[in-house]
Amino acid sequence: MRIPESFELSRFGLGLLVGTCLLAGGDAVAGPFSSTAIRGDKVTVMAGKPDSTAIFTCELAPFDESQGLWCYGPDAIRKAYGVYQLINDGIDGKGETIVLIEAFGSPTAFADLQEFDAVYGLPDPPSFKIIHMPGSTPFDVTNGNQVGWAEETSLDVQWSHVIAPAAHIVVVAAVDNSDANLLAAQNYAIDHKLGHIMSESYGQSELALLQEGKTGKQYINDAEASYKRARQAHISVLVSAGDDGASGVDLAGNLQPFPVPDYPASSPQVTTVGGTNLFFGTATNADPNGTYQGEIVWNDGFGAGGGGVSIRFNEPNFQQDNLGPKKQKELMGHRGYPDIAYNAGVVGGVIVFLGFLPPADVGFYIFGGTSAGAPQWAGMAALGNQLNHGQPLGFLNSRIYSLHSLGILQGLTHDVTIGNNSDNGVTGFDATKGWDLTTGFGTPNFGELLSLLCKYGKDDDGSSDP
Repeated sequence: MRIPESFELSRFGLGLLVGTCLLAGGDAVAGPFSSTAIRGDKVTVMAGKPDSTAIFTCELAPFDESQGLWCYGPDAIRKAYGVYQLINDGIDGKGETIVLIEAFGSPTAFADLQEFDAVYGLPDPPSFKIIHMPGSTPFDVTNGNQVGWAEETSLDVQWSHVIAPAAHIVVVAAVDNSDANLLAAQNYAIDHKLGHIMSESYGQSELALLQEGKTGKQYINDAEASYKRARQAHISVLVSAGDDGASGVDLAGNLQPFPVPDYPASSPQVTTVGGTNLFFGTATNADPNGTYQGEIVWNDGFGAGGGGVSIRFNEPNFQQDNLGPKKQKELMGHRGYPDIAYNAGVVGGVIVFLGFLPPADVGFYIFGGTSAGAPQWAGMAALGNQLNHGQPLGFLNSRIYSLHSLGILQGLTHDVTIGNNSDNGVTGFDATKGWDLTTGFGTPNFGELLSLLCKYGKDDDGSSDP
């Protein structure tokens, strides 16, 4: 892996003072879920028309941040992860539906997507639907919680669409971000068979849920029953790994001095997406006409990729059967996550249009967080289902881990081996060769990976799990 010469690993994790950052993510005490989207700088359109597909100045900014944060649009991300050729060959998610589970939703989600599509020359999806669960209230732009979730919704809609532009999109907007209401939205999507792909970009402390006693444990049991139903229905569920590295809180909201896992990232029934900082362009600059330069574990001062070992769930069969002795020793019989990864940096984030803000603030912004990865992997699942002749890939972990066991996963992913997810003073985990507790098996090369997931990977409904 080639990392830009100007890049200094020691800088990351020390805190950045460039731009403004609205922390919509972060761990929460048991009860409300936090989204895992992080908003960075508002971006400016490039002056003139350079010999590039870049639209905004940050798309050509240097990696040393001398001109602020660098960023990526659809061209760079599609090239970095091998999506472009698939789309050019007609593998664009046609016939598939991506279901996004959100809290509150956004009053301008589709209008924002249309603004985004117009700037980047993308077609609108064949259909877009937002379902507000019974009891929902009107959007309040003065409510910071609702604004954060509206940002999450726009990020998820726009970037799932970037990867699978011909897929239908359904947003199921929960009444709020409470345990019960997000689970109700999830169950609605499963019960009404809205689609075979579901993306969720939120989480909370697993420790806090368990400390909550009967209520927290009952919620986990109910959520797991729901995820099992999704798995039995061959729905691919993609979940973000979290934005606070390995750190977490107790029931009172106190930061713990040891790694604390997030839920539902720690669930053995979902495919969990960790975070990286992507370098795409030249050795010194972002550039959508450039090439893949390398990746490290996301840890850029705005946040760090979640990852760790569950204290609630035993090690599932797909890990027990396919990870070697060294990894087994690290897991000690418990579920480890993430499974795979994707670009999550705010430093090197993706462009998102927000239209629900006060008029002076409406525009395009840089976004990061593992929220960016889950919906894009959901887009990948849509491409995979289409490649699989319309048959759903279902539970992706069974397929991904079995490819690893067959020895054919190497080379189909970018194995991230640099960095760690230590954050908030909590020592996390180091990236290593192969699967690890920071980026799983790494980030995808969708073309070959999808073909082999269809050909050799195996789906299962979880009936053989312990």
